[in-house]
Amino acid sequence: MSPRLEPVHRQSLSDAVFEQIRDQILRGERRPGSSLPAERALCEALGVNRSAVREALRRLEQAGLVVVRQGGASRVRDFRESASLDLLATLLVSPAGGFDARVVRSILEMRGALGPDVARLAALRGGAACAAALDAEVAAMRAAAGDLGALQQRATAFWSALVDGSDNVAYRLAFNALHATYDRVRALLARVMEPEIADPAPYAALADAVRRADAGAAAAHARALLGRGEAGVLAALERVAEQERPRPESPR
Repeated sequence: MSPRLEPVHRQSLSDAVFEQIRDQILRGERRPGSSLPAERALCEALGVNRSAVREALRRLEQAGLVVVRQGGASRVRDFRESASLDLLATLLVSPAGGFDARVVRSILEMRGALGPDVARLAALRGGAACAAALDAEVAAMRAAAGDLGALQQRATAFWSALVDGSDNVAYRLAFNALHATYDRVRALLARVMEPEIADPAPYAALADAVRRADAGAAAAHARALLGRGEAGVLAALERVAEQERPRPESPR
């Protein structure tokens, strides 16, 4: 049975249409290769005009979720093969409203793989300007001691400066996508990320390695630093999973 489309009652009609169809695709309710309803049918089901539907379809195609054929049926694509990192933020939250543990794990693994190489390149290419920017963020972290929200912002700024120092545009774009994803759940992750963000000493050691152009030390410091946050997030996910596991019934 085809997923049901609900009439749209939001101010930005094209946004609402885009989000509804996008979420159905990501939840697997619209399978790869299946056809979307014709424009007229979408307008009737959603209660919107044709321009809103066309704009939403254009955005869905740009996101790699559908292929639009003029005069023919628009078909759902397999987003795992056609979409970009921009979808991470949407995939992170499950339909039930919690975190999708597989997506969280994937993000942590990607961060852990890229971070050390970002640091390595920053040590080789960043020079004094990069080291100075990193030192400034370390000083700001020390000034923000105990304020997890401020520490999150400073840690993000530190990594942004490190990415700039790496002089790698692909890493910059990947960082932007990860940052957008993190922003959606920043408040929820503040406590579990505390082991990574609350201590400025590892950041200072990484900044010093960049200053000395010690690529190996920079990569090692980055790996250890990111491991702190990974351990905290995985431990939190395990606690949630444990709470959700069915309890054995007590013997009568």
